[in-house]
Amino acid sequence: MASSLDVAEYILQQKGPVTSIKLQKLVYYSQAWSLALEQEPIFEEPIEAWANGPIVRNLIESQREQSPVCSIPQGDPRRLTVEQKETIDAVIVYYGQKSTQWLEEMTHAEDPWRLAREYPSSNKLPKNKWSEKTISHQAMKDYYSGLEGHC
Repeated sequence: MASSLDVAEYILQQKGPVTSIKLQKLVYYSQAWSLALEQEPIFEEPIEAWANGPIVRNLIESQREQSPVCSIPQGDPRRLTVEQKETIDAVIVYYGQKSTQWLEEMTHAEDPWRLAREYPSSNKLPKNKWSEKTISHQAMKDYYSGLEGHC
């Protein structure tokens, strides 16, 4: 199975350098739309509901020193299937031209990130509080399946 690093490197090869946060959001949307359209994840690493939106921890650790991010040397797009690349390409077309701020605001408005940070409701986290709570594959699949045709 491919990793988030493989997805990130593929995105960078297609799009060119982007900010770390924008890369995270594009990787997140690639995973979400794969779950909605293909009914399976591209990668298994958990996506955490951080204050600035969905984050894959090993991806952020792999490119901390880059601004903007130009490449993920550990990533190998050859591990991606044709179908996975098609999903990622659609994500790049739809979300790739959006600003980092727009992508962050969008993920904050969508159920998967919100639900991860608000469950259980007695432990609801403020928007700016750091969290390690994960966004479930099922939450992404359920939410984005209802939006099919938007990506």
